[in-house]
Amino acid sequence: MASIRIVLISLLIMSNPSLADKPLYFGVVPQQSAEKLAKQWIPLLQAISKEIGQEVRFTTKSSIPLFEKELSKGSYDITYMNPYHYTVFSQSNGYTAIAKAKDKKIQGVIVVKKDSGISTIQELDGNKLAFPSPDAFAASILSQGFLVQNNINIEPVYVRSHDSVYLNIAQGNFVAGGGIYRTLNAMQTEVSGNLTVLWESQGYTPHAIAVAPHISNDVVDRIQRAITNLDNTHPELLAPLKIKGFEQAKDSDWDDVRQLFSQE
Repeated sequence: MASIRIVLISLLIMSNPSLADKPLYFGVVPQQSAEKLAKQWIPLLQAISKEIGQEVRFTTKSSIPLFEKELSKGSYDITYMNPYHYTVFSQSNGYTAIAKAKDKKIQGVIVVKKDSGISTIQELDGNKLAFPSPDAFAASILSQGFLVQNNINIEPVYVRSHDSVYLNIAQGNFVAGGGIYRTLNAMQTEVSGNLTVLWESQGYTPHAIAVAPHISNDVVDRIQRAITNLDNTHPELLAPLKIKGFEQAKDSDWDDVRQLFSQE
């Protein structure tokens, strides 16, 4: 229900008779709560709406699996999706990447509570660990892949979002869990300050901003220009995302992720 309320609020905030009649729906992967995502993204999407002359509406789902279902149906006109999702839905649903975070790679991390006494990854063997969802690329896939390769047996428990992973570890409900630096650094300090990174993966091409195949080339060009120019026009709107800016992207940028799965 929270995500529904956020979308309804965004519709009211974004209403502007000067914009084109048909809105574009921008789906954001729910790494964090709907309320937090709305605060981060709605001001940015308002700026993009004004720039392109067409309303862009924020939308998300209450969990990553539900978000995946919407991607599989091609529900979003524009979407911010994780690298693994992009490799899947670019092929199955024709989403095309137009932008990615500038000067950034995504890394999976495994975090523990600072006072846990855990100092080696081997100490996680035999424990339950918290993860956002099975298909969270860096937080789940990379982290669990590393554990399997090193014969560290854990029981994954999926808790819906990155924020929930960090909160559960800070509260002592799990000894460790998977996340990424961006969402960890975006947590309130009373939570993140009690956590420490035990392990990090190598870096991969980060999340994609992608457009659906039915969006015209003219609109795609306008969206891409608006997004990649945000660090010049509205740098203050990027700060809550912990992103310096966006740069133009092409489909082959995610070949490093595709290669990872082709080796399985």
